[in-house]
Amino acid sequence: MEYQAKQLFAKHGVPVTEGIVATTPEEAKAAAEKLGVVVVKAQVKAGGRGKAGGVKLAKTPDEAFEHATNIIGMEIKGLTVNRVLIAPAASIEEEYYFSFLLDRANRQYLTIASVEGGVEIEEVAKTNPEAVRQIAIDPGTGVDEAKAKAIVAEAKFPEALTDQAVQTILALWKVFVEEDATLVEVNPLARLTGDVLEALDGKVSLDENAEFRHADHAEFEDKAAADPLEAKAKEKGLNYVKLDGAVGIIGNGAGLVMSTLDVVAYAGEAHGGVKPANFLDIGGGASAQVMADGLDVILNDPQVKSVFVNVFGGITSCDAVANGIVGALDILGDEATKPLVVRLDGNNVEEGRRILAEKNHPLVTVVATMDGAADKAAELANA
Repeated sequence: MEYQAKQLFAKHGVPVTEGIVATTPEEAKAAAEKLGVVVVKAQVKAGGRGKAGGVKLAKTPDEAFEHATNIIGMEIKGLTVNRVLIAPAASIEEEYYFSFLLDRANRQYLTIASVEGGVEIEEVAKTNPEAVRQIAIDPGTGVDEAKAKAIVAEAKFPEALTDQAVQTILALWKVFVEEDATLVEVNPLARLTGDVLEALDGKVSLDENAEFRHADHAEFEDKAAADPLEAKAKEKGLNYVKLDGAVGIIGNGAGLVMSTLDVVAYAGEAHGGVKPANFLDIGGGASAQVMADGLDVILNDPQVKSVFVNVFGGITSCDAVANGIVGALDILGDEATKPLVVRLDGNNVEEGRRILAEKNHPLVTVVATMDGAADKAAELANA
């Protein structure tokens, strides 16, 4: 969120005023009494807050109370506002845009900068694309003072702000690299009265693959806004993403699971437009506990009407997977109430199918092919 991004900015020397976070109108009023004229800003992980009515100027503490009353609890792009940032009002002369991001297509980093930016940067990009400079950054060399000066020159920052702009860019680069970010954005980067450069807003996206290096990043998670099933899966160490469908998916390997989503969506066209309910990759180890954890998450999704377990035995053989499914159903007991369609193939497949046939669980249907299993799962979900 913005207030968290500003905390990271301050940590690395980016010029910023952090403001005061309030979770009630009373706290907002008290903050305004300390700061004077303020801006009440909704704190959600979404853009377009101002256009949604989530950013309001308050000239008095009573106005801050009124605005906070209206903003806290409102929804912006499906996200509920639980807190507001009370920021001192700034005397803005000009607004600029600046960001560092990961350019996946070209396997490098990218700077986007514009001195005609600010909150309408998207419109500027459409009507005057030359004013939005895109500057490639070699990951091997990064941004040093010389590169920062080159960025300032190409973006055409005002001469009076050159030194401040260089130092701000170097500080933002530190945020980007040292916090393992994939995006660091300032919109607007403002020229205040007296030729002072300050980041008035902030957006930071952090790379979850680097979490092991940043224990402190856990504090940035908005647990109240997290999908409860995704939060539960994360606690269990599962690679799970909630989708809007009726067929629960479990597979081993991201590629296989992605293919399974496509096959189920295609099969679902013949069964009332049924779609996949999730992405869940259990990886190479399909032990009874891992399978139970996966099924526990999926079966607790009220949208799920059937489950498709699609496993190709490689390092983990099909008999181990079958034992995992049997063990999972034993662990879950009465909690398992939805039909499971199982497709096994690969290493030791005959033994795996024999184990499931011998168990003869009433919820389990074994289908030999991926297409056939997807069709059966879609049929059961539609029924």
